[in-house]
Amino acid sequence: MSPLSGIRVLDLSSIIFGPLASQILASYGAEVIKIESPAGDSTRTTGPATEKGMAAIFLGANHSKQSVVLDLKRVEAQEALQAMMDKADVLMHSMRPQKLAALQLSTERVREKYPRLVFASLLGFLPGPYQGRPAYDDVIQSMSATADLMLRQGGEPRYFPTIAADKTCAHVAAHAILAALIQRGKTGQGCLVEIPMFESMVSFNLVEHFYGQHFDPALAPAGYPRVLAPWRRPYRTSDSFVAMMPYTDHHWRQLFDALGHANYAQDPRFINMSARTDNIAALYQLLSEWVASQSTEYWLALCDRLEIPAAPVHDLDHLIQDPHLLATGFFETIQDDKMGTLRFPGSPVRFDGRKKNVATPPRLGEHTVAMLKDAGLSEARIQTLLQTGAAVASETPSPSPSPSSTPTLT
Repeated sequence: MSPLSGIRVLDLSSIIFGPLASQILASYGAEVIKIESPAGDSTRTTGPATEKGMAAIFLGANHSKQSVVLDLKRVEAQEALQAMMDKADVLMHSMRPQKLAALQLSTERVREKYPRLVFASLLGFLPGPYQGRPAYDDVIQSMSATADLMLRQGGEPRYFPTIAADKTCAHVAAHAILAALIQRGKTGQGCLVEIPMFESMVSFNLVEHFYGQHFDPALAPAGYPRVLAPWRRPYRTSDSFVAMMPYTDHHWRQLFDALGHANYAQDPRFINMSARTDNIAALYQLLSEWVASQSTEYWLALCDRLEIPAAPVHDLDHLIQDPHLLATGFFETIQDDKMGTLRFPGSPVRFDGRKKNVATPPRLGEHTVAMLKDAGLSEARIQTLLQTGAAVASETPSPSPSPSSTPTLT
Protein backbone atom coordinates (compact mmCIF):
# COMPACT_ATOMS: atom_id res chain seq x y z
CA MET A 1 0.00 0.00 0.00
CA SER A 2 1.30 3.49 -0.89
CA PRO A 3 1.56 6.07 1.92
CA LEU A 4 -1.26 8.25 0.57
CA SER A 5 -3.63 5.44 -0.42
CA GLY A 6 -7.17 6.51 0.40
CA ILE A 7 -6.43 10.25 0.09
CA ARG A 8 -8.45 12.00 -2.61
CA VAL A 9 -7.22 15.28 -4.08
CA LEU A 10 -9.30 17.61 -6.26
CA ASP A 11 -6.94 19.82 -8.26
CA LEU A 12 -8.36 22.90 -9.98
CA SER A 13 -4.94 24.30 -10.88
CA SER A 14 -3.29 24.37 -14.30
CA ILE A 15 0.05 24.74 -16.11
CA ILE A 16 2.93 23.47 -13.88
CA PHE A 17 2.98 24.82 -10.30
CA GLY A 18 -0.20 23.12 -9.08
CA PRO A 19 -0.27 20.14 -11.44
CA LEU A 20 3.28 19.12 -10.52
CA ALA A 21 2.41 19.39 -6.82
CA SER A 22 -0.58 17.09 -7.24
CA GLN A 23 1.45 14.72 -9.43
CA ILE A 24 3.91 14.36 -6.54
CA LEU A 25 0.98 13.47 -4.28
CA ALA A 26 -0.21 10.97 -6.90
CA SER A 27 3.24 9.35 -6.96
CA TYR A 28 2.85 8.82 -3.20
CA GLY A 29 -0.45 7.03 -3.76
CA ALA A 30 -3.09 9.77 -3.59
CA GLU A 31 -6.05 9.65 -5.95
CA VAL A 32 -5.76 12.93 -7.86
CA ILE A 33 -8.73 14.21 -9.83
CA LYS A 34 -7.84 17.02 -12.19
CA ILE A 35 -10.76 19.41 -12.64
CA GLU A 36 -10.46 21.08 -16.05
CA SER A 37 -12.42 23.61 -18.04
CA PRO A 38 -13.91 22.50 -21.37
CA ALA A 39 -10.81 23.95 -23.08
CA GLY A 40 -8.53 21.88 -20.88
CA ASP A 41 -5.20 22.72 -19.30
CA SER A 42 -3.18 24.90 -21.70
CA THR A 43 -0.22 22.54 -21.41
CA ARG A 44 -2.24 19.95 -23.31
CA THR A 45 -1.11 21.80 -26.45
CA THR A 46 2.45 22.67 -25.36
CA GLY A 47 5.18 20.66 -27.06
CA PRO A 48 5.21 17.66 -29.40
CA ALA A 49 2.26 15.27 -29.40
CA THR A 50 0.99 12.18 -31.18
CA GLU A 51 -2.58 12.80 -30.05
CA LYS A 52 -4.47 16.07 -29.76
CA GLY A 53 -4.60 17.33 -26.19
CA MET A 54 -1.79 15.07 -24.98
CA ALA A 55 1.32 17.20 -25.58
CA ALA A 56 4.69 16.68 -23.92
CA ILE A 57 4.50 19.32 -21.19
CA PHE A 58 1.10 18.04 -20.11
CA LEU A 59 2.45 14.50 -19.90
CA GLY A 60 5.32 15.70 -17.73
CA ALA A 61 3.13 17.07 -14.92
CA ASN A 62 -0.12 15.09 -15.09
CA HIS A 63 0.51 11.38 -15.11
CA SER A 64 -1.32 9.10 -12.68
CA LYS A 65 -4.38 11.39 -12.47
CA GLN A 66 -7.99 11.41 -13.57
CA SER A 67 -9.64 14.18 -15.58
CA VAL A 68 -13.08 15.62 -14.94
CA VAL A 69 -14.32 18.50 -17.11
CA LEU A 70 -16.70 20.99 -15.52
CA ASP A 71 -17.64 24.43 -16.78
CA LEU A 72 -17.50 26.10 -13.39
CA LYS A 73 -19.04 29.30 -14.74
CA ARG A 74 -22.33 27.40 -14.60
CA VAL A 75 -24.13 26.90 -11.29
CA GLU A 76 -24.99 23.27 -12.00
CA ALA A 77 -21.28 22.51 -12.56
CA GLN A 78 -20.41 24.25 -9.30
CA GLU A 79 -22.95 22.06 -7.53
CA ALA A 80 -21.43 18.95 -9.12
CA LEU A 81 -18.00 19.98 -7.87
CA GLN A 82 -19.36 20.45 -4.36
CA ALA A 83 -20.81 16.95 -4.49
CA MET A 84 -17.32 15.70 -5.31
CA MET A 85 -15.88 17.76 -2.44
CA ASP A 86 -17.96 15.73 0.00
CA LYS A 87 -15.61 12.79 -0.60
CA ALA A 88 -12.37 14.75 -1.01
CA ASP A 89 -9.52 15.23 1.45
CA VAL A 90 -7.73 18.05 -0.38
CA LEU A 91 -8.93 20.83 -2.67
CA MET A 92 -6.17 22.66 -4.58
CA HIS A 93 -6.60 25.80 -6.65
CA SER A 94 -4.58 28.69 -8.10
CA MET A 95 -7.37 31.27 -8.43
CA ARG A 96 -7.71 34.77 -7.04
CA PRO A 97 -10.14 35.28 -4.12
CA GLN A 98 -12.74 37.15 -6.16
CA LYS A 99 -12.91 34.34 -8.70
CA LEU A 100 -13.24 31.76 -5.94
CA ALA A 101 -16.17 33.65 -4.47
CA ALA A 102 -17.93 33.71 -7.84
CA LEU A 103 -17.59 29.91 -8.00
CA GLN A 104 -19.04 29.45 -4.49
CA LEU A 105 -15.55 28.49 -3.31
CA SER A 106 -14.67 31.36 -1.02
CA THR A 107 -12.39 30.36 1.84
CA GLU A 108 -15.07 31.09 4.41
CA ARG A 109 -17.72 29.02 2.61
CA VAL A 110 -15.42 26.04 2.00
CA ARG A 111 -14.04 26.02 5.55
CA GLU A 112 -17.53 26.18 7.04
CA LYS A 113 -19.11 23.53 4.81
CA TYR A 114 -16.14 21.12 4.63
CA PRO A 115 -14.30 21.40 7.98
CA ARG A 116 -12.15 18.30 7.34
CA LEU A 117 -10.99 19.48 3.92
CA VAL A 118 -7.41 20.65 3.41
CA PHE A 119 -7.93 23.75 1.28
CA ALA A 120 -4.68 24.53 -0.55
CA SER A 121 -4.38 27.94 -2.15
CA LEU A 122 -1.48 28.20 -4.62
CA LEU A 123 -0.70 31.90 -4.96
CA GLY A 124 1.74 34.24 -6.58
CA PHE A 125 2.05 36.32 -3.41
CA LEU A 126 0.69 36.36 0.13
CA PRO A 127 -1.68 39.23 0.96
CA GLY A 128 0.34 42.44 0.80
CA PRO A 129 1.51 45.06 -1.71
CA TYR A 130 2.05 42.44 -4.45
CA GLN A 131 -1.19 40.56 -3.88
CA GLY A 132 -3.05 39.74 -7.07
CA ARG A 133 -0.19 40.38 -9.46
CA PRO A 134 0.23 37.84 -12.27
CA ALA A 135 2.87 35.30 -11.25
CA TYR A 136 4.64 33.23 -13.87
CA ASP A 137 7.97 31.47 -13.61
CA ASP A 138 10.06 34.14 -15.37
CA VAL A 139 8.47 36.91 -13.29
CA ILE A 140 9.07 35.09 -10.02
CA GLN A 141 12.65 34.22 -10.97
CA SER A 142 13.25 37.91 -11.55
CA MET A 143 11.53 39.16 -8.39
CA SER A 144 13.13 36.55 -6.12
CA ALA A 145 16.68 37.56 -7.22
CA THR A 146 17.26 34.36 -9.18
CA ALA A 147 18.15 36.44 -12.24
CA ASP A 148 20.41 38.54 -10.01
CA LEU A 149 22.34 35.42 -8.99
CA MET A 150 23.08 34.83 -12.66
CA LEU A 151 24.14 38.48 -13.02
CA ARG A 152 26.54 38.20 -10.09
CA GLN A 153 28.16 35.09 -11.49
CA GLY A 154 28.00 35.62 -15.24
CA GLY A 155 27.78 39.37 -15.76
CA GLU A 156 24.20 39.60 -17.02
CA PRO A 157 20.79 38.83 -15.50
CA ARG A 158 19.40 35.58 -16.81
CA TYR A 159 16.83 32.99 -15.79
CA PHE A 160 17.79 29.48 -14.80
CA PRO A 161 17.24 27.43 -17.99
CA THR A 162 14.50 25.47 -16.27
CA ILE A 163 11.14 26.50 -14.84
CA ALA A 164 12.76 26.62 -11.42
CA ALA A 165 10.10 28.70 -9.66
CA ASP A 166 7.17 26.55 -10.79
CA LYS A 167 8.94 23.31 -9.89
CA THR A 168 10.45 24.44 -6.61
CA CYS A 169 7.13 25.85 -5.44
CA ALA A 170 5.35 22.66 -6.50
CA HIS A 171 7.52 20.71 -4.08
CA VAL A 172 6.85 23.28 -1.36
CA ALA A 173 3.11 22.91 -2.02
CA ALA A 174 3.25 19.11 -1.88
CA HIS A 175 5.01 18.98 1.48
CA ALA A 176 2.80 21.76 2.90
CA ILE A 177 -0.31 19.77 1.95
CA LEU A 178 1.19 16.67 3.54
CA ALA A 179 1.84 18.63 6.74
CA ALA A 180 -1.79 19.78 6.76
CA LEU A 181 -2.99 16.19 6.31
CA ILE A 182 -0.84 15.10 9.26
CA GLN A 183 -2.34 17.90 11.35
CA ARG A 184 -5.84 16.82 10.34
CA GLY A 185 -5.01 13.30 11.46
CA LYS A 186 -4.27 14.69 14.92
CA THR A 187 -7.10 17.21 15.24
CA GLY A 188 -9.78 15.95 12.87
CA GLN A 189 -9.89 19.41 11.29
CA GLY A 190 -8.67 20.57 7.91
CA CYS A 191 -7.05 23.95 7.38
CA LEU A 192 -6.30 26.62 4.82
CA VAL A 193 -2.79 26.20 3.37
CA GLU A 194 -1.40 29.19 1.45
CA ILE A 195 1.61 28.47 -0.77
CA PRO A 196 2.99 31.63 -2.42
CA MET A 197 5.48 31.43 -5.29
CA PHE A 198 7.32 34.66 -4.46
CA GLU A 199 7.94 33.96 -0.80
CA SER A 200 8.78 30.31 -1.52
CA MET A 201 11.46 31.22 -4.08
CA VAL A 202 12.91 33.95 -1.87
CA SER A 203 13.16 31.36 0.91
CA PHE A 204 14.80 28.93 -1.51
CA ASN A 205 17.39 31.45 -2.68
CA LEU A 206 18.26 32.81 0.75
CA VAL A 207 19.19 29.48 2.37
CA GLU A 208 22.82 30.25 1.60
CA HIS A 209 22.60 33.67 -0.01
CA PHE A 210 21.24 35.55 3.02
CA TYR A 211 24.81 35.03 4.24
CA GLY A 212 26.07 38.00 6.30
CA GLN A 213 22.60 39.54 6.48
CA HIS A 214 21.67 37.04 9.18
CA PHE A 215 23.40 39.46 11.53
CA ASP A 216 22.45 42.98 12.57
CA PRO A 217 24.47 44.90 11.61
CA ALA A 218 25.28 42.74 8.58
CA LEU A 219 28.67 41.04 8.71
CA ALA A 220 28.83 40.68 4.92
CA PRO A 221 26.66 41.46 1.89
CA ALA A 222 24.06 38.97 0.70
CA GLY A 223 25.42 36.23 -1.55
CA TYR A 224 27.47 33.12 -0.78
CA PRO A 225 30.84 33.77 -2.47
CA ARG A 226 31.67 30.15 -3.28
CA VAL A 227 28.69 29.53 -5.51
CA LEU A 228 28.77 33.01 -7.06
CA ALA A 229 32.40 32.76 -8.16
CA PRO A 230 32.52 33.06 -11.98
CA TRP A 231 34.91 30.09 -12.11
CA ARG A 232 32.45 27.83 -10.32
CA ARG A 233 31.48 25.78 -13.33
CA PRO A 234 32.50 22.51 -14.95
CA TYR A 235 36.20 22.75 -15.73
CA ARG A 236 37.40 22.50 -19.31
CA THR A 237 39.85 19.64 -19.69
CA SER A 238 42.11 18.93 -22.66
CA ASP A 239 39.31 16.96 -24.33
CA SER A 240 35.95 17.92 -22.74
CA PHE A 241 34.70 18.99 -19.30
CA VAL A 242 34.73 17.63 -15.76
CA ALA A 243 32.90 18.51 -12.55
CA MET A 244 35.30 18.52 -9.58
CA MET A 245 34.41 19.43 -6.03
CA PRO A 246 37.37 19.55 -3.63
CA TYR A 247 35.77 21.00 -0.52
CA THR A 248 37.35 20.05 2.79
CA ASP A 249 40.83 20.99 4.04
CA HIS A 250 41.86 17.39 3.42
CA HIS A 251 40.59 17.44 -0.17
CA TRP A 252 42.58 20.56 -1.01
CA ARG A 253 45.78 19.40 0.70
CA GLN A 254 45.58 16.10 -1.20
CA LEU A 255 44.96 17.84 -4.50
CA PHE A 256 47.69 20.47 -4.05
CA ASP A 257 50.17 17.74 -3.18
CA ALA A 258 49.19 15.52 -6.13
CA LEU A 259 49.60 18.43 -8.55
CA GLY A 260 53.01 19.42 -7.22
CA HIS A 261 51.72 22.57 -5.54
CA ALA A 262 51.92 21.53 -1.89
CA ASN A 263 52.93 25.08 -0.96
CA TYR A 264 49.41 26.31 -1.70
CA ALA A 265 48.13 24.34 1.31
CA GLN A 266 49.96 26.90 3.49
CA ASP A 267 48.99 29.92 1.42
CA PRO A 268 47.04 32.24 3.79
CA ARG A 269 44.37 32.62 1.11
CA PHE A 270 43.65 28.88 1.02
CA ILE A 271 44.74 27.52 4.38
CA ASN A 272 41.26 26.73 5.71
CA MET A 273 37.58 26.85 4.83
CA SER A 274 37.06 30.44 5.92
CA ALA A 275 40.05 31.73 3.96
CA ARG A 276 39.09 29.74 0.86
CA THR A 277 35.54 31.12 0.98
CA ASP A 278 36.91 34.68 0.97
CA ASN A 279 39.29 33.91 -1.92
CA ILE A 280 37.33 31.25 -3.76
CA ALA A 281 37.30 33.03 -7.13
CA ALA A 282 41.13 33.07 -7.24
CA LEU A 283 41.30 29.43 -6.15
CA TYR A 284 38.78 28.24 -8.74
CA GLN A 285 40.60 30.18 -11.45
CA LEU A 286 43.86 28.45 -10.49
CA LEU A 287 42.19 25.07 -10.57
CA SER A 288 40.67 25.74 -13.96
CA GLU A 289 44.12 26.48 -15.37
CA TRP A 290 45.55 23.26 -13.97
CA VAL A 291 42.62 21.11 -15.13
CA ALA A 292 42.95 22.31 -18.74
CA SER A 293 46.27 20.50 -19.09
CA GLN A 294 44.92 16.93 -18.78
CA SER A 295 42.06 14.82 -20.09
CA THR A 296 38.74 14.23 -18.38
CA GLU A 297 39.69 10.59 -17.84
CA TYR A 298 42.88 11.66 -16.07
CA TRP A 299 41.02 13.93 -13.64
CA LEU A 300 38.31 11.39 -12.91
CA ALA A 301 40.95 8.79 -12.08
CA LEU A 302 42.93 11.20 -9.90
CA CYS A 303 39.87 12.35 -7.99
CA ASP A 304 38.78 8.76 -7.49
CA ARG A 305 42.19 7.94 -5.99
CA LEU A 306 42.11 11.03 -3.75
CA GLU A 307 38.43 10.49 -2.82
CA ILE A 308 37.46 13.90 -4.18
CA PRO A 309 33.93 14.13 -5.60
CA ALA A 310 34.09 14.34 -9.40
CA ALA A 311 31.98 13.37 -12.40
CA PRO A 312 31.78 13.81 -16.16
CA VAL A 313 29.34 16.41 -17.51
CA HIS A 314 26.28 14.66 -18.90
CA ASP A 315 23.93 16.23 -21.42
CA LEU A 316 20.15 15.91 -21.34
CA ASP A 317 20.11 13.27 -24.06
CA HIS A 318 22.50 11.09 -22.02
CA LEU A 319 20.20 10.78 -19.02
CA ILE A 320 17.83 8.36 -20.69
CA GLN A 321 20.78 5.96 -21.13
CA ASP A 322 22.47 6.63 -17.81
CA PRO A 323 23.53 3.22 -16.42
CA HIS A 324 22.60 4.09 -12.85
CA LEU A 325 19.13 5.37 -13.80
CA LEU A 326 18.59 2.30 -15.93
CA ALA A 327 19.73 -0.02 -13.14
CA THR A 328 17.39 1.60 -10.59
CA GLY A 329 14.42 1.52 -12.97
CA PHE A 330 14.01 5.28 -12.84
CA PHE A 331 12.41 5.56 -16.28
CA GLU A 332 9.09 3.82 -16.83
CA THR A 333 7.46 2.80 -20.09
CA ILE A 334 3.74 2.68 -20.79
CA GLN A 335 2.03 1.14 -23.82
CA ASP A 336 -0.94 3.30 -24.80
CA ASP A 337 -3.53 2.14 -27.34
CA LYS A 338 -3.56 5.50 -29.13
CA MET A 339 -0.16 7.05 -28.49
CA GLY A 340 1.97 3.91 -28.59
CA THR A 341 5.03 3.74 -26.35
CA LEU A 342 5.38 6.50 -23.78
CA ARG A 343 8.36 6.98 -21.49
CA PHE A 344 8.28 8.82 -18.15
CA PRO A 345 10.68 9.71 -15.37
CA GLY A 346 9.29 7.79 -12.42
CA SER A 347 9.13 8.76 -8.78
CA PRO A 348 12.63 9.06 -7.28
CA VAL A 349 11.28 8.05 -3.86
CA ARG A 350 10.94 4.52 -2.46
CA PHE A 351 8.85 3.37 0.49
CA ASP A 352 10.08 0.06 1.88
CA GLY A 353 11.94 -0.34 -1.39
CA ARG A 354 8.88 0.18 -3.58
CA LYS A 355 7.29 3.00 -5.55
CA LYS A 356 3.93 3.56 -7.19
CA ASN A 357 4.12 3.00 -10.93
CA VAL A 358 3.34 5.80 -13.37
CA ALA A 359 -0.10 5.63 -15.00
CA THR A 360 -1.07 7.20 -18.33
CA PRO A 361 -2.03 10.89 -18.08
CA PRO A 362 -5.77 11.36 -18.56
CA ARG A 363 -7.48 12.44 -21.73
CA LEU A 364 -9.60 15.56 -21.31
CA GLY A 365 -12.79 14.54 -19.52
CA GLU A 366 -11.85 10.88 -19.50
CA HIS A 367 -13.21 10.32 -15.98
CA THR A 368 -16.04 12.84 -15.88
CA VAL A 369 -18.89 10.32 -15.90
CA ALA A 370 -17.25 7.87 -13.52
CA MET A 371 -16.34 10.49 -10.93
CA LEU A 372 -19.74 12.18 -11.03
CA LYS A 373 -21.35 8.80 -10.43
CA ASP A 374 -18.97 8.24 -7.56
CA ALA A 375 -20.03 11.62 -6.12
CA GLY A 376 -23.61 10.35 -6.00
CA LEU A 377 -25.10 12.12 -9.02
CA SER A 378 -27.88 10.24 -10.76
CA GLU A 379 -27.60 9.07 -14.33
CA ALA A 380 -30.28 11.57 -15.37
CA ARG A 381 -28.48 14.47 -13.70
CA ILE A 382 -25.17 13.51 -15.29
CA GLN A 383 -26.79 13.35 -18.71
CA THR A 384 -28.30 16.80 -18.18
CA LEU A 385 -24.89 18.20 -17.25
CA LEU A 386 -23.38 16.67 -20.38
CA GLN A 387 -26.20 17.83 -22.67
CA THR A 388 -26.02 21.42 -21.44
CA GLY A 389 -22.22 21.57 -21.59
CA ALA A 390 -21.86 22.08 -17.84
CA ALA A 391 -19.78 18.90 -17.89
CA VAL A 392 -17.85 17.31 -20.74
CA ALA A 393 -16.82 13.69 -21.09
CA SER A 394 -14.47 11.99 -23.53
CA GLU A 395 -15.96 9.64 -26.07
CA THR A 396 -15.19 6.52 -24.06
CA PRO A 397 -15.82 7.10 -20.34
CA SER A 398 -13.62 5.17 -17.94
CA PRO A 399 -15.16 2.56 -15.65
CA SER A 400 -16.19 3.67 -12.18
CA PRO A 401 -13.26 3.72 -9.75
CA SER A 402 -13.10 0.95 -7.20
CA PRO A 403 -12.61 2.24 -3.64
CA SER A 404 -10.81 -0.97 -2.75
CA SER A 405 -8.38 -0.87 -5.67
CA THR A 406 -4.74 -1.13 -4.66
CA PRO A 407 -2.10 1.04 -6.37
CA THR A 408 0.42 -0.84 -8.45
CA LEU A 409 3.76 -0.95 -6.69
CA THR A 410 7.19 -2.06 -7.80
